Amino acid sequence: MRLVMNEPAERTDRPYARRWWALLVLCLSLLIIVMANTALTVAAPDMTEDLGLTSADLQWVIDGYTVPYAALMLLLGAIGDKYSRRGALVLGLVVFAGGSVFGYLADSSATVIAARAVMGAGAAMIMPATLSLLAATFPRAERAKAITLWTATAGLAIAAGPLVAGALLEDHGWSSTFLINVPVAILALFGALALVPPSKAADRGRIDYGGGLLSVVWIAALVYMIIEGPHFGWGAKAVTAAVVAGAGLLAFVLWELRHPRPLLDVRRFTDRGFAGSNLAVALFFLAVFGAFYYLTQHLQFVLGYDALDTGLRMLPLAGAVFVGAALTGLLTPRVGMKWTVTAGMVGGTAALALLTQVGSDSSYGDFVAPLVVLGLSIGLALSPCTDAIMGAFPESELGVGGAVNDTSLELGGSLGIAILGSLLATSYSGHLSDATAGSKLPAGSLSTAQDSVGAGYAVAQGIGDKARQLAEQAAHTSDPQQAERLRAQAEQLGGGARQMADAVGSAFSDAVAHTSLIGAVILGVGTVVVALLLPGKSKTVDEPAAEDKEPESAGAR
Repeated sequence: MRLVMNEPAERTDRPYARRWWALLVLCLSLLIIVMANTALTVAAPDMTEDLGLTSADLQWVIDGYTVPYAALMLLLGAIGDKYSRRGALVLGLVVFAGGSVFGYLADSSATVIAARAVMGAGAAMIMPATLSLLAATFPRAERAKAITLWTATAGLAIAAGPLVAGALLEDHGWSSTFLINVPVAILALFGALALVPPSKAADRGRIDYGGGLLSVVWIAALVYMIIEGPHFGWGAKAVTAAVVAGAGLLAFVLWELRHPRPLLDVRRFTDRGFAGSNLAVALFFLAVFGAFYYLTQHLQFVLGYDALDTGLRMLPLAGAVFVGAALTGLLTPRVGMKWTVTAGMVGGTAALALLTQVGSDSSYGDFVAPLVVLGLSIGLALSPCTDAIMGAFPESELGVGGAVNDTSLELGGSLGIAILGSLLATSYSGHLSDATAGSKLPAGSLSTAQDSVGAGYAVAQGIGDKARQLAEQAAHTSDPQQAERLRAQAEQLGGGARQMADAVGSAFSDAVAHTSLIGAVILGVGTVVVALLLPGKSKTVDEPAAEDKEPESAGAR
């Protein structure tokens, strides 16, 4: 076995013998960049307490990863196509590992955010490279199966992130969730060199750097607006970002329409199948990331599970993703991608609809069915869409094709957390205000409790601590009358603490149900639109690109 695989995928006269081992490396690379987002959901409470993060700080710790990740993918995917897709993967792993070490050493909100941004830049190299290398390494007949495993890995990472982080937090601090990325990235790096054949486009030509720069500007501005507006209000920053995003998108489209070799041929979006596949990916991850955002909070804060227990209870989602992916391989060739994708989106809508039944008395058992249905739906819907998007691009643009798929995914996830997260916060605040009406809770305490479910329970705990302090004073007071007054105050505060905790749990449960209803409506309407856009079994989505491709052969791979 050679230490470094040097024979390009395009020059072999038969399918690459170790392509399934290469896929394992690509999936391992994908695993860590998806887990970097989901693991943070359970590490956030410890990080907030240790670094004294405000809610704004925490939001940008999470989204500092997202902005460069989404904004850079198109340009970096094109650069990988021209120069080296495997080189982009290897460099991305190095940058990602370096950012992880930076995060491990960080001791302030600014340094954590900077570390996350570096990791996001690394992920922007890795993500499109994994798909382009997959498409270049596998013959067309096996590509759908390989993409199914790639998609299943993404679904596994969504659930595995909290589990791994929870296990680490049992004995280590939040910074360990950064450091765990390093050995995995190193393993993937050496695996890439030894098992993944190098690949680049044969006729990519000059890169459209003008279009690349415009894509970075409008996508970064759009993601910033999505984050800033719903969470921090539509002030000057959010409005400016919206204007820049709109103007940048218009300039990008006009530039690409006139450029002889555009970074992304935007005319592809006039094809209903291609547009429908991208819309399905975006809408689905809007629902998945939004639901994941509030489900992990409900398990941790309302049901009281620690980080590890929360991760374990998300495992039904991961298992169901693999089952759904396996069903995709059986169903899609028989009924066509339109019906498979539509069935997956209907299932996702049903999962969110089931979550509308969540109440203050709900137990973990009430979440199992929605998690399983959501996991099955991920497996059913996403593999055919990714296969269709990649199939719409010629060999010279596989990196761009992967970037388009991943940008749709990332924009959908960002929208899900922003829109559903904002709805959740507004609904929780309103329900808590109603639940505590007439309780004589100080206005300042109510305002603090309305900030988040964690803050609400912290207020309740603070009231309970005060009650215990008064009870201890009463026990050590020699004056019977004063002791009686202190005990009465302690009992009153103790009852208030219990009422506050009950009100917080009830308000958040009601907010989850309300937000899930809105999410189900959004995904349900989107399902109808996608079903109308996607072609039937008689026409495949990659037909428009067929004339751009060479006949299926080792060279076309």
